[in-house]
Amino acid sequence: MSAAVRSPNRFLVKFPHLRQDFAASLVVFLVALPLCVGVAVASGVPAELGLVTGIVGGIVTGLMRGSSLQVSGPAAGLTVLVFEAVQEYGLPALGVIVLATGALQLLMGALKLGRYFRAISVSVVEGMLAGIGLVLIAGQLYSVAGAKAPASGLGKIAGLPEALIAAARSTEALASLALGAGTVAVLVLWRRLPRKVRTVPAPLAAVGLATLAAAAFGLPVATVEVKGLLGAVQPPSLTAFGDLASVGLLATIVAFTLIASAESLFSAAAVDRAARRSAHPVRQLFSAAAVDRLHDGPRTQYDKTAVIVRSAANVQAGARTKASRVLHGVWLLLFAALLPSVLAYIPIPALAGILVHAGAKLVPVRAIVTLWREHRGEALILVVTAVSIVAVSMFEGVLIGLALAVVKTAWEASHVRLDVIDKGAGPVQAYLSGNATFLRLPKILDSLEALPQDRPVELDLAGLHHLDHACRTALENWAQRHSGAGTEPVKVTSGS
Repeated sequence: MSAAVRSPNRFLVKFPHLRQDFAASLVVFLVALPLCVGVAVASGVPAELGLVTGIVGGIVTGLMRGSSLQVSGPAAGLTVLVFEAVQEYGLPALGVIVLATGALQLLMGALKLGRYFRAISVSVVEGMLAGIGLVLIAGQLYSVAGAKAPASGLGKIAGLPEALIAAARSTEALASLALGAGTVAVLVLWRRLPRKVRTVPAPLAAVGLATLAAAAFGLPVATVEVKGLLGAVQPPSLTAFGDLASVGLLATIVAFTLIASAESLFSAAAVDRAARRSAHPVRQLFSAAAVDRLHDGPRTQYDKTAVIVRSAANVQAGARTKASRVLHGVWLLLFAALLPSVLAYIPIPALAGILVHAGAKLVPVRAIVTLWREHRGEALILVVTAVSIVAVSMFEGVLIGLALAVVKTAWEASHVRLDVIDKGAGPVQAYLSGNATFLRLPKILDSLEALPQDRPVELDLAGLHHLDHACRTALENWAQRHSGAGTEPVKVTSGS
């Protein structure tokens, strides 16, 4: 047999899954293209930068180790944070923020800190995603209506009725609303169409149909501004690095690092623990663990991150190795290099509609109802976290949620019991057991102070697993007060 015949066989032996990976990469590319552009526009940066992010996520991140079928790239959940950073510090500073964030994430990965995110409360995760979703929906509805969104989260929500009423009086705004609403409708109804039709990814179909409708009917709607790939990519200057001395910028970098990591890793932990309760889409969103359940290949390494929208498309398209995610980055690069002018035909309301749909998936309405019935404390943490993100900011909202979760856990762990044996004569015997912490201190003191003041008391602490300093001090003070009432000193035994 000639070498020409044997060569292709050797190639197929070396890359046995190339056919499946090649087909999957095209599907992921078609899913990623509108998402990359939409996230970039909503973040207040040139559309081409969204493609650059997808290219880096595909080619650079794709070659790295981790779950072989995960696909990285721009995520809708970071849209709000990026937009705020660009508005406050400017586009040049965004490069510094991203570089510093990447360095911190590499450090966290090297230190194997990713696994610790699995210990985070599910309610904080879902509250974070819900808050992101609400701000994302509110902000993008203004884009759908062809209006400018207020800066704050509360301002966005409060101003929506007025913006929609004003849009109803404008022909241009009505056309924009119709296009955005049509995009959302296509995304919602696409799954009900025949399977052959659904071979085209829903985001691509929605944007494609909206673009055709805008061109065919000459709709007066805003379209994506194209500056060219080379013009959009501007490395940060040395002056921009000088902004690292700003406390506000450093806080933003920390927020980027934590939120970007948490968006994947928190949800991965949530899915691991909550998948048995339901298959709510929030638990299948932005999660490495969700991808693990879709295939039998290598498991996720929690010190690497990715986004589930493209990852799920990759798995469902039949990808077998990481070649598919690398190739999808190659296709994005070729598109950005050869066909960037095509972006100028894409209507902004269509991209906003995609992000409104993505934001809606982040709000776990059913999960809140279920939690309220079964675990009201967890439901309260979820809601407070989401509302705090909307009212204050994403970083502070997550911190508030984490603080509430810690307090709730400490409260539930502080089970303490006081058993009193009073035989009518002799000393009153009191047995304290459980975990005595400051959170339960009022209950403990109320019970002890209710004991007869004219009788000696024997307090047995042998049943306590934990006694914190505040409780120990309070018990000592109570014993002094009780002993000072003219009775025998309180006898305290610890059993040790």
